[in-house]
Amino acid sequence: MANATVTQPQEKEGMFKQLAGFERPFWMVNIMEMLERLAYYGVRVVIPIYIAQADEIHGLQFSQTDKGLIFLWWALVQSLVPVFSGGFADRYGYKKTIAFSIIIKIIGYLMMATQREFWPFLIGCCVLAAGTAIFKPGVQGTLVRTLTKKNSSTGWGTFYMLVNIGGFLGPPLAHFLYGWSWPAVFYGCAVIVSLNFFMLLTYKEVPAGGDQTGGVWNVVKLTVRNLCQPRLSVFILIMSGFWLMFMQLFDMLPNFIVDWVDSSNIVAALNLPSWVTVETARGTMITQEWLINANAGLIVFAVVFVSWLVARMRRVNSILLGIAVSSIGLIAAGFTMSGVLCILGILCFSVGEMLASPKMNDYLGVIAPEGQKALYMGYANIPLAIGWAYGSWLGGTVYDEMGDKANLAIRYMTENLNVTEAITRPEAMTKLQEVMGINAADATLLLWNTYHPYELWYQFAGIGFASAIGIYFYAKWAKKYEAADV
Repeated sequence: MANATVTQPQEKEGMFKQLAGFERPFWMVNIMEMLERLAYYGVRVVIPIYIAQADEIHGLQFSQTDKGLIFLWWALVQSLVPVFSGGFADRYGYKKTIAFSIIIKIIGYLMMATQREFWPFLIGCCVLAAGTAIFKPGVQGTLVRTLTKKNSSTGWGTFYMLVNIGGFLGPPLAHFLYGWSWPAVFYGCAVIVSLNFFMLLTYKEVPAGGDQTGGVWNVVKLTVRNLCQPRLSVFILIMSGFWLMFMQLFDMLPNFIVDWVDSSNIVAALNLPSWVTVETARGTMITQEWLINANAGLIVFAVVFVSWLVARMRRVNSILLGIAVSSIGLIAAGFTMSGVLCILGILCFSVGEMLASPKMNDYLGVIAPEGQKALYMGYANIPLAIGWAYGSWLGGTVYDEMGDKANLAIRYMTENLNVTEAITRPEAMTKLQEVMGINAADATLLLWNTYHPYELWYQFAGIGFASAIGIYFYAKWAKKYEAADV
């Protein structure tokens, strides 16, 4: 009998060796993405406050439901356009689509800076979302073309780290700019994103590798045909629940922090400087954008190592673990009024994000056919579209009813103090304190103990856990279609 050939397992390549092996196009698009995210998060971390916080001076002071509607349309445009723009990036070239997207994003920022009525401002948000949607597949398609199965986990981790460097620098940028004025936030971000035009001058086109002879209709047909594949469509549906839960950290938690979380003891204990604090009626607090920035900060320092660490784990197993950990973190972040526990919850959420989010893109990039890399990166936005859009509507209505402190103050005065006069949201807390003869901290504690606003997080975390269960069964089903190293 012939001797059997024994295949020895390949030695895991060191993290720094993998980093040194990435080529120039990989680093170029990472820097472009970092600049784009710096501008994007310079707006994104503060815009929930600008849109809907009742007592924000010079803010738009729309309702939480209005904010949810704005984010719903933002989500649909930003997340569904890449489903098709990814195919066009493969067809017409990554560099052209990136250049076009930068122009659209600048226009969006300028509209948001100048429009204060609901519909014009909503249109400005959608224009920015469209520019972001066109930008992403070109950058990510280039990234995928530079990676292999062996180094893709570390590559996506590095990409995610640089994305979060931009995200981490966004809050201090926003804090500095709205110290001048709210429009300055949008103008400043328009200038930052325009710096990518200079990056394009040094960007060498990476060939998409697919058929670049067909027309627009061929691209649309290919896009729709792939979506009919059961494995892809089921994965997209399950991940929609993760993104519904995930986006509440950026859409709803900022308002929750401003309304309820007390971080004054952290400020006093650490003697924090004024550029990370804000004066409120309840005392000196850490700004909400800096509390949430714990998310980006941990990711910057840990995501490459975490991605390298789980490189041999099946991608879907890493996603499953990440969703479960993020769901726990979301509940922990809003379970009490404690600033310390809120930060710990955000950090827990961030660990889950590092395990799940980069792996989703990694997974789609690995299973994408040759010549369809940007297209599959576009598909990565469909679960974000479904989850973020529905979550925006749900989060807006839920927060209006269960979490908005001004609304709860009006409700308390109506139900318990027989106050019948019409009270607006901006004056609600002042009126409650005046009627009851208590300070802002006591009024906040009264509403917290009466209406339990922390309970609003349970349903979102529940959706996250349901998605984790879905991924568990998906992993068992998809295993028969995939190679062992996927």
